[in-house]
Amino acid sequence: MNIKNKWIIYGIGLSLLLGGCMNMDNEKNNVNSKEATGPYKDTFVRVQDYKGEGYVLRNGEDADKIAEEKSDEVQKAVKDFFMEKYKIDVKVHNIVGNVDGATVFVESTGPVHFYTTAIVPIDLSQKKVLEDSITSLDGEIESAIQGGLYHLLFEAEFHNLDQYLSKIVSENAVVGKTKESLENVGGAGYMTPYYYLSTPPDDKAIQPVYEAYLNNPDTPVSELKSLFSKADYVAEDYNITIQLYMENENVEPDKEIFNKIQQDIKSMSSIPKGNYSVIINDNLINEKVDDGIKDNSLQLTFPDSIVKK
Repeated sequence: MNIKNKWIIYGIGLSLLLGGCMNMDNEKNNVNSKEATGPYKDTFVRVQDYKGEGYVLRNGEDADKIAEEKSDEVQKAVKDFFMEKYKIDVKVHNIVGNVDGATVFVESTGPVHFYTTAIVPIDLSQKKVLEDSITSLDGEIESAIQGGLYHLLFEAEFHNLDQYLSKIVSENAVVGKTKESLENVGGAGYMTPYYYLSTPPDDKAIQPVYEAYLNNPDTPVSELKSLFSKADYVAEDYNITIQLYMENENVEPDKEIFNKIQQDIKSMSSIPKGNYSVIINDNLINEKVDDGIKDNSLQLTFPDSIVKK
């Protein structure tokens, strides 16, 4: 994969987390516009209070009402879609109307853990759920599953990363996002309150693992590990974005913590291999678009991100 395509995929993953599952840049710009009014007017809340409520997709009001009325039908259709196509059981957390139907946020229930979305078309004129036409953004679900598999294969290393970030949060005035917000509007693959992982859906290293898992979701982890192609592994393709928020309101992002996390990531050898970005925001998040990045955010991202090989 060339560097341009690699970072296009990374950008898609980032926008999924920060801008909304539909990845509609123009829509997001409209939502964030200073001229936006009504349901699209910016509303900032404390990140500790944010559970994904208030999230909207532009021009989705009509479909949202229909999807709410037919919630049971939408949920069953989505669960059937994942089971039939991927042999994966999912839990539906949230349904948000979009211009042509509903965007459904789900979480896997098995050991391969991830959040993702499905798009359910709705015939607005007949108020009919088109359950046979469920789809998703190109490669999004595949990438989410592969991220969950990568976490499963290197569970010990991810545990070390989790322990480190939990310590950072416990010893400093920073917090992560709420678990409820990940469930309700996350949808970006393998995610925790402190970071998320994005992988390209056509990655050669994880592809044999992915194919074996889809063929038999009960394949032992030891067998899956043996299928991971180390020869094809490229650390830059596995993007781990650490994103924290200041614990208190009216406090600027802390440069000392920002620098410490960078230094620690560079020095640690027991965490997952990959390409690390670090972001620290102030305490507020825009509940309309699930976005905490602002002009005062501290960001270490491509091309300055930290590659652990």
